[in-house]
Amino acid sequence: MIHAMHAQPIPRPDPDELAHQNRSVPDAAIISMERSPRMAEAIGTDANAGCVVWAPAKSLWTSGMALGAVIGGPMYFCWSAFLLFLATAAVTICLGHSLGMHRKLIHHAFACPRWLERLFVYLGTLVGMAGPFGMIRQPFGMIRQHDIRDWAQRKTTCHPFLAHRNPIWRDAWWQLHCELHLPHPPRLPYAPPDRLLALMERTWRLQVLLTALPLWWLGGWAFVWWGLCARVTAGVVGHWLVGYFAHNNGPRTWHIEGAGVQGYNVGYVSLLTMGESLHNNHHAFPGSARLAHERGELDPGWWVLGALEKLGLVWNIRTPSDLPPRHGLRRLATRS
Repeated sequence: MIHAMHAQPIPRPDPDELAHQNRSVPDAAIISMERSPRMAEAIGTDANAGCVVWAPAKSLWTSGMALGAVIGGPMYFCWSAFLLFLATAAVTICLGHSLGMHRKLIHHAFACPRWLERLFVYLGTLVGMAGPFGMIRQPFGMIRQHDIRDWAQRKTTCHPFLAHRNPIWRDAWWQLHCELHLPHPPRLPYAPPDRLLALMERTWRLQVLLTALPLWWLGGWAFVWWGLCARVTAGVVGHWLVGYFAHNNGPRTWHIEGAGVQGYNVGYVSLLTMGESLHNNHHAFPGSARLAHERGELDPGWWVLGALEKLGLVWNIRTPSDLPPRHGLRRLATRS
């Protein structure tokens, strides 16, 4: 149950308890695999090997949406279209990407009726980044994309593509227009649990494009450019930017021993990202539905979960206190 919607500081773990936990872990390799239970390594799997290649479909999708936003947006600007952009972006990012895709589908941080999960995942699909799953032949699905990056970042070292370890302009090109081909990728033994989610996976770009029809009917081309192209561009580019800064610099409270890539909190955009930019907190407690841990941290996604819990629509909401002790997790004496 959620008793307070304001973030309360997470208690500092007992040093003796942490020391006892760490003695039971033989090396950093075990620590590095702890957060990626769905991934199965094969012989020759290497998080450092791989080749970055141009992905035509991904690049054309990103470029087309951006061109529509920067050309059509100013030409057809009106305040009603701009307000539509803000409203649809907030709904799809908060309910769809943050709650549906990330906290529910990937991390199972709360429970809800199947119809609500499907609705949230559908809204997450409309963000325009990926379908829900991403099987072997569809490498851009949200679960596969997330789990490969998560698996690699828990290693002592990994490919710069997976660590965001490049100058910002090169990382932008890689993340928005390219893909990483691993010679022996880890396997993701995961299949869509029902036909509706499988359909979303196969047709996610079509699902996004179909929203142009009601948008045009409601407000003409202004609503299409702002409610579709500008919204998708803001979501895709914003997701990359937050990922770049959240893996390179910023304050952090927690350190994970053995992990070559640490997460950082990008607090000044936490309101815009529905709390997702509090990435150091998420790295520390990936199974938690609450991303804000300290006073002053903002997590709108957590506020929405609290409201939904009061309505009886979600339950079994997990917070850091509900999770088992994590090997290798250490609270820093001062925020770095």
